[in-house]
Amino acid sequence: MEPDSDTKPESLFHTLPPLIIGLTLLILGIEVVFQLAEYGMLGGAQGVGWRLAAIDQYGFSPNVLDRILVAGDYSFDMLIRLVAYPFINVHLTQVAFCAALTLALGKFTAEYYGSIKVAVLYLLTAIVGALVYGLLYDGGYPLLGGFTPVYGLIGAYTYALWLRLGQAGENQLLAFRLIGFLLLIQLIFGVMSGFLYQTPPPPTWIAELSGFFAGFGLSVLLAPGGWSTFVARMRDRS
Repeated sequence: MEPDSDTKPESLFHTLPPLIIGLTLLILGIEVVFQLAEYGMLGGAQGVGWRLAAIDQYGFSPNVLDRILVAGDYSFDMLIRLVAYPFINVHLTQVAFCAALTLALGKFTAEYYGSIKVAVLYLLTAIVGALVYGLLYDGGYPLLGGFTPVYGLIGAYTYALWLRLGQAGENQLLAFRLIGFLLLIQLIFGVMSGFLYQTPPPPTWIAELSGFFAGFGLSVLLAPGGWSTFVARMRDRS
């Protein structure tokens, strides 16, 4: 049967949840501003330094955590860094990967968990990743970019896939293929960076892996059926 000539295929843009579109546009929009400023098309002479100023103002480093926990500085300027750093990326490659993964993973997770829950998950995994990074890393390199909450989305995606594979009676370890692949790629790039620049990359994997486990753990409560579904799944395995 020939398709109706009046029927138009639904575009991907219209099938994406508004939350995911908004997050992606925010990631891309901030980078566009930085790019225009660096090329002298926005902000004049001062625009060239906007990215560095944003890194200084919104990056999250162990020094920031020390000020919060040791000095008791719970000011807005300190706390906003916990949720603002994912939107300040270092370079275009990081922006491209973060935007693409946010779109792909965000679409699935928002449809499975619901947009509000994904927004909560995105922010909480960013916070958990930053806190663990600040606790375990004693250097001065700030945590920047959206990879940490993206890994949180990967954790949520992994948990949903883990449940579905269990319901289908298949090997649930297959759900962890994506995180395993990404960690392998990250290891390869880290080794290459060490050879090329003779300096080890900052251990942002601490925040990213923490974001993944936080996303997976939070999904136990946020997924349809919540804790009861998780308990039932574990009972079936025993």
